Amino acid sequence: MLFNSFEFALFLPITFILYWFVFQKHLKTQNFFLLVVSYVFYGWWDWRFLSLIAFSSVVDFLCAQQIEKSDLKSHKKLFLWISILINLGFLGFFKYFNFFIESFTDMMAMMGLQTNPYSLNVILPVGISFYTFQTMSYTIDVYRGKMMASKDPVSFFAYVSFFPQLVAGPIERAVNLLPQFKFKRNFSYEQGADGMRLILWGVFKKVVIADNCAIFVNQIFNNYETASGPELILGAVFFAFQIYGDFSGYSDIAIGTAKLFGFDLMTNFRTPYFSRDMAEFWRRWHISLSTWFRDYVYIPLGGSRVSKGRAIFNTFMIFIVSGFWHGANWTFIVWGALNAIYFLPLLLRNKNRVNKDTVAENRILPNFKELWQMGLTFTLTCVAWIFFRAESVGEAFNYIFSIFNSESYKVSGKDIGYYLPLIIVLWVTLEWYGRHYAIILNGFKTTYFRYLLYFVLIITILLKGEFGQNQFIYFQF
Repeated sequence: MLFNSFEFALFLPITFILYWFVFQKHLKTQNFFLLVVSYVFYGWWDWRFLSLIAFSSVVDFLCAQQIEKSDLKSHKKLFLWISILINLGFLGFFKYFNFFIESFTDMMAMMGLQTNPYSLNVILPVGISFYTFQTMSYTIDVYRGKMMASKDPVSFFAYVSFFPQLVAGPIERAVNLLPQFKFKRNFSYEQGADGMRLILWGVFKKVVIADNCAIFVNQIFNNYETASGPELILGAVFFAFQIYGDFSGYSDIAIGTAKLFGFDLMTNFRTPYFSRDMAEFWRRWHISLSTWFRDYVYIPLGGSRVSKGRAIFNTFMIFIVSGFWHGANWTFIVWGALNAIYFLPLLLRNKNRVNKDTVAENRILPNFKELWQMGLTFTLTCVAWIFFRAESVGEAFNYIFSIFNSESYKVSGKDIGYYLPLIIVLWVTLEWYGRHYAIILNGFKTTYFRYLLYFVLIITILLKGEFGQNQFIYFQF
């Protein structure tokens, strides 16, 4: 079920009413109701996928209990690896089976050897990359002694399948989300108002910014051989806006929806395009995934507190694995490696933790140095996004070369639309003004202006929103 669909527009208020007015009296009943509606939400795409998430939940629920009960470290480690291997096994089969087969076939062909490739028509279950990482973090944290194993299967299953963030994150840690199922939840007007602001802002970013940018981006990337240099540059810039609006829009709607039901999810984006270097960018982009890899892969490898050579290896490892997490295509691996190259100079000069505050703190506008740093970081990010968006590595390189080799230097205004640049300017301005806040719209304190802004956003959504139920980009991951 898509957040930007008519079905969800009915599903959400019905679920909200039943949750607070029918099932509020008993916590276990309320949790069971959340579990049922979450399975309905997820099964709306394909009911067969429910068996995977249910099996993964059973495995991790039982493995965590065995980890906690056992006195032998070898037994604890055994059940931890059972959990990890089953989850990664599902992920590897459904997401990467054909990729490995095709890559092996191509490698053999390069060596002059012919093979008979065997591939399967595997359907990628929606959100599998997200909920497998979420359940793995649970068993790992139980093994590390950071939390107790859950004894309540209903609350645990509801935690794994919690519908607001199930399909595309944030990837919630059990230490944060699971305890929230154990205590009675009371409706809070302030929390509900924050939730509605997040939903409004997320819908605006998705249907107005991302989906309108997608029209132009698709035109350019599908016909990049005949596009002019400026059009190719705009295509890359607009894709940067598209993927940010699309993915952060989903996160905002997810976090806002969770607030309507009394839950607090972690912030997943903090105005990443205002970053002054690539280290800051990755502290602000897809925070739940970046911190997951940091805590469960990067730090166990030794992090940066090792020799420089080992630190470089760890950096490339974390970025390449992160790229591979995004999809079974060499473009994502190159995208990850390119970001590692961007990050490397900061690591070698010990500058990767310099910009930890908000840009232009206590100032309305950035200074020239900050403006230059943000411009450079955004440019590097746009170049990397070309590989992320392209169908193949060769296509990405051809796209970049075409920017400089194009014989035309005109931009076709009719393809962009006069309104889209104006809306993007409005959007960026609002993000800049509210950059200090986890909820952008909370940055506007004047009541009359805030309600005027709500009205403008709603009217813009109704007039310029793309309501073709366009799927969110990260559903494919």
